[in-house]
Amino acid sequence: MSLDIKNSFETRAIHSHYEADEHLGSLASPIYQTSTYVFKSVDEGAAYFSDEKAGYIYTRINNPTLSLLENRIASLEEGEAAIVFASGMGAITSSLWTLLNPGDELLVDLTVYGCTYAFFHQGLARFGVKVRHIDMSDPNNVVREITEQTKMIFFESPANPNMRLVDISAVSDIAHRQNILVAVDNTYCTPYIQKPLALGADIVLHSLTKYINGHGDAMGGAVITSAEYAKQIRLVGLKDMTGACLSPHDANLILRGMKTLSVRMDKIVQSAQKIAQYLEAHPQVESIMYPGLPSFEQYQLAKKQMKLAGGMIACELKGGLEAGKQFLNRLQLFSRAVSLGDCESLAQHPASMTHSTYTTEERKQYGISDGLVRLSIGLESADDLIADIKQALA
Repeated sequence: MSLDIKNSFETRAIHSHYEADEHLGSLASPIYQTSTYVFKSVDEGAAYFSDEKAGYIYTRINNPTLSLLENRIASLEEGEAAIVFASGMGAITSSLWTLLNPGDELLVDLTVYGCTYAFFHQGLARFGVKVRHIDMSDPNNVVREITEQTKMIFFESPANPNMRLVDISAVSDIAHRQNILVAVDNTYCTPYIQKPLALGADIVLHSLTKYINGHGDAMGGAVITSAEYAKQIRLVGLKDMTGACLSPHDANLILRGMKTLSVRMDKIVQSAQKIAQYLEAHPQVESIMYPGLPSFEQYQLAKKQMKLAGGMIACELKGGLEAGKQFLNRLQLFSRAVSLGDCESLAQHPASMTHSTYTTEERKQYGISDGLVRLSIGLESADDLIADIKQALA
């Protein structure tokens, strides 16, 4: 069922691009657990290699189960095309290896996921791509820092782990005046909460491992962009450079998780708002960063570009590094884990976990303090989660 954007998000997440009649009437989409495909003739095989739409060749390049996931995530993000990968980092590396060349410049916001930061500085920079971090919370900084070598602007909004926002529309307008690509990691929000392409971005990236799968049992990544860029990334970045292909089994799990994305996010955000309000009033909390609080510095921007405030909370505890570690060690219902977006609530301490690749000076420079704690709110009772936080802070 090739539903278009006139249909609701919830309906497309379940039905888009699937016809049961084409699969022996199977209500659930089948798993095509095959590595390669058979051609009826040499001529047919040659046609497949000259036109990717002609048919399936090899699962590293395309697969019916993966195609369904790609079409569905493209529909939810309202983009022309999507490619799925074995992980979010597979999506980032495959895309940027394809679209950037030695001598190009990549402008990056101050705060990004630790492994993304490592790839930029240990991967791209080693091969001649200049990487510069700037404070994109003020779009005027982007205007000042663009050079003739700037080919792409990359940021997360909200940023992992400190919840900084970037005005996607404003930065995209600035970039497009000089034919610069804008890439946005939308993992924190999912397309249910925020649609960067509709706000002007050129490329949207996801770790499908997180909210879109939502059950902590599959790894995956995705890039959604124009059909032209998607073809390049598939045939260069994915096929020849990283080989970071998603398994059909994991794709099927992600498709299943996607069906409940909207109801999960509604419940998670409702709980996150309640927990954030509790933390804001707690005397052991120095500050809290949550887009749903009027005290959040970028509250008006959050209301402008996000449908909901999301399920991620960052807070700074009084007592710094040691306080952050003790708080996590005392939690009982929250699980100490580095991922996010699962049914289970998770807690992590960036300075000693996800952003441990940063030096102390780099963490300070990029806004990741020693006492910062990140909470991923799950589907448990909000009252139970608050009780756990209360006893851990006591």
